Amino acid sequence: MDHYQLIVIGSGPAGRRAAIQAAKFGRDVLVVEKGRRVGGVSVHTGTIPSKTLRETALNLSGWRERGFYGRAYRVKQDISADDLRARLHITLNHEIEVLEHQFARNKVDTLRGEARFVDAHTLEVTGDAGETLKFTADRFLIAVGTKPFRPDYVPFDGECVLDSDEILELADLPRSIAVIGAGVIGVEYATIFSALDVHVTLVEPRNSMLDFIDSELVADFTHELRDRGMALRFGAKVEKIVKHGPGKCEITLEGGRSVRSNVVLFAAGRMGATDSLNLEACGLPADHRGRLKVDPATFQTEVPHIFAAGDVIGFPSLASTSMEQGRIAACHALGEKAYDPPEYFPYGIYAVPEISTVGMTEEEVKQRGIPYECGIARFRETSRGHIMGLNSGMLKMIFSLKTRRLLGCHIVGEGATELVHIGQAVLNLKGTLEYFVENTFNYPTLAEAYKIAALDAWNRMPPLDR
Repeated sequence: MDHYQLIVIGSGPAGRRAAIQAAKFGRDVLVVEKGRRVGGVSVHTGTIPSKTLRETALNLSGWRERGFYGRAYRVKQDISADDLRARLHITLNHEIEVLEHQFARNKVDTLRGEARFVDAHTLEVTGDAGETLKFTADRFLIAVGTKPFRPDYVPFDGECVLDSDEILELADLPRSIAVIGAGVIGVEYATIFSALDVHVTLVEPRNSMLDFIDSELVADFTHELRDRGMALRFGAKVEKIVKHGPGKCEITLEGGRSVRSNVVLFAAGRMGATDSLNLEACGLPADHRGRLKVDPATFQTEVPHIFAAGDVIGFPSLASTSMEQGRIAACHALGEKAYDPPEYFPYGIYAVPEISTVGMTEEEVKQRGIPYECGIARFRETSRGHIMGLNSGMLKMIFSLKTRRLLGCHIVGEGATELVHIGQAVLNLKGTLEYFVENTFNYPTLAEAYKIAALDAWNRMPPLDR
């Protein structure tokens, strides 16, 4: 029975960063991955595939050029599901090769198989052929990620009714799709298919979507979705889903309204992939969604020598934050010095258009009773926006009236997930309105929107000497 100083279960963003960090400390590390290849959900069915699909869809459809050449503009007239997957396989193979090289270079041992606890310090790994190996470790990190929530009332068949993992294997591009769940995943896929000229109906039992995003951004985003023909069915729960034959699905909503489509994508939540770990053997409880509770500073679970990081611990469930959680968890697990994560991190939603946000929303600022002022810039107000043919997109910043510090930065539009990092840096460095007003930005760029928004706020704020 082999012994390791740290065993990491899962090779997604949290697991890989934790393993490599531990190896750099000179520790013996084993990574156990039950998937066919390393990378976890992020590489195989989540972050990388969905963002690659988005980029492919925008390129082949000519979406970014339609502001100039009209809605009829296309790069490729008849886009197939195979066209979308071709780029996906190239990207995934590259990601996996890079990860395998990182593990090899840092001398991290990897093993393919399904892991389960035998006791608090012993792990059993079962391979494809049913063979089992046992390992012991001083410390464990659980980074198994999540899997789609699949309620019993949804008749999943892998062809017409799909979850967010299966949607990547769609055989043909449908003429219509109904997406159930207006969370991050549902919104991303709904807008990607809309950009491919598939008729989309987005169904959400709540009366709103993306409630953690600034409401002014959500309103602007919602207007754009309606403007391009997406049907939004909010405020009604799904009562049943019926298949009437190949490519004929019907969703019945509360109140009797129905939605018909060729394909149904159920994207209403995910669950921690902990059910096969036999957590009872190590005395570790999981909640009703399979998630693990941890100390937010150290990522230590209720069992002192077991840590957890990534999507399996819940919000924010981002690849970017998972990487840092894994690294910090490894430091604490091995008794090494660890830094505290910054108070504010960027949140990116890769919809069409992108949404990205950092810091407090206007609603949060109001709740805290902070006197504030907002500045807004529209991308069409920038020369770069005109050059790119952008008719939509906005940047919003919130400043404290008392200290003039930036409190929040919120962007919807082309390149939002890249642009937000300027606001992130100023926010975490406690910068003020004057940074944006007094500094020079490259011209022409979309980043000029920062200066426009800052001047917009400055025009309504009292002078410094008052």
